[in-house]
Amino acid sequence: MGFSQALSGLNAAAINLDVVGNNIANSQTVGYKGSSVQFADVYTGALAGQGTRVAAVLQDFSNGTLEATGRSLDLGINGNGFFRFTQAGEVVYSRNGQLTLTADGYLQNSQGARLTGFPAGVGTGGQPVELRVPAGAMNAVATSGVEMSLNLDATVDSVDRAVIPFDATDSDSYSYANTGTVYDSLGVQHTMTTYFTKTADNVWEVRVAVDGNADAANVGELVFNNNGSLNEPASTFPVYGFTPGGGADALSFDFSFDGSTQFGNDFSLDSLTQNGYAAGALVGITFDEDGTLIGNYANEKSQVLGVISLANFRNPEGLTAAGDNVWTETGASGQPLLGLAGIGQFGTLESGTVETSNVDLTRELVDLIVAQRNYQANAQTIKVQDEVLQSAVNLR
Repeated sequence: MGFSQALSGLNAAAINLDVVGNNIANSQTVGYKGSSVQFADVYTGALAGQGTRVAAVLQDFSNGTLEATGRSLDLGINGNGFFRFTQAGEVVYSRNGQLTLTADGYLQNSQGARLTGFPAGVGTGGQPVELRVPAGAMNAVATSGVEMSLNLDATVDSVDRAVIPFDATDSDSYSYANTGTVYDSLGVQHTMTTYFTKTADNVWEVRVAVDGNADAANVGELVFNNNGSLNEPASTFPVYGFTPGGGADALSFDFSFDGSTQFGNDFSLDSLTQNGYAAGALVGITFDEDGTLIGNYANEKSQVLGVISLANFRNPEGLTAAGDNVWTETGASGQPLLGLAGIGQFGTLESGTVETSNVDLTRELVDLIVAQRNYQANAQTIKVQDEVLQSAVNLR
């Protein structure tokens, strides 16, 4: 029996050395989780017991340290959760967020597993899909609204329209003008000029021209209160229409003059914005803390391309390690709980970082010495048992 006890100890010690050695080997592996061995004695009614066995090898899923890399496609989870990937038709989970962008736009790790998430605008109610960055340009959007805030000089003289009709080429037929930019449905930029004419005390006529062509049918009117603030209910803001040509749709947009004033100061344009833009090629992608994948385009616009889905488990220690920094679901782990970063039990995402291995190298080296001594002690037990047996054989 002594030999079997020592042999069981050697086998258990060898497995312990394997586990410690594997931890040390992966001390620099991104997202790696260290393992530890749990031993159990073998006791089946024998007086002295029958040795030991390895009851389980458990992984420690405590978080590693986030280390900055400066690379935008490196992602680290600050808190709980796993990235969800698809690999060879199977769903796998990982803490390694070192991603690359494939030629066809998929986000995947170095082993070819593709990152999954929710399509843009769907949210957690949808089914996770492989996230893909479209190669096409962002479509142009025609201007449909213009917001302008300005001050109109209350001291200027009124223009009598019965005497002086409006003429864009005659500066005496209007009081003030400014220019801006609008876009048609093809993303072609056009020059918009807005003309303001004081026609009576606290009343201003508004006309709009695009590329020098005025919309004569629609004339707006700004009415101000005696304190210089805009009286919006009394004002009219028509929709201005133009035909840009070149195959583009007819262009029409309305105006908002919120915050405009009429004081005895010089004319001034405080702000001018419009909601149209030209088409733009993709120039890069970024990630928000909540896992939102954002495409950035050459027209200085951005749009949401999807949201990374994170997964968590009731019992992460029940996951099965499948190699290549991934785990698979088992009955012991429970079903994955999907969600978004930063909500509920899920940690936030940190772009430009990776999670280092949670292996404490100093502790592993100490454990290695202990495991080695354990192996040597069991080997010594076999030696002693052999000497005892030899002594019994030599009895006469």
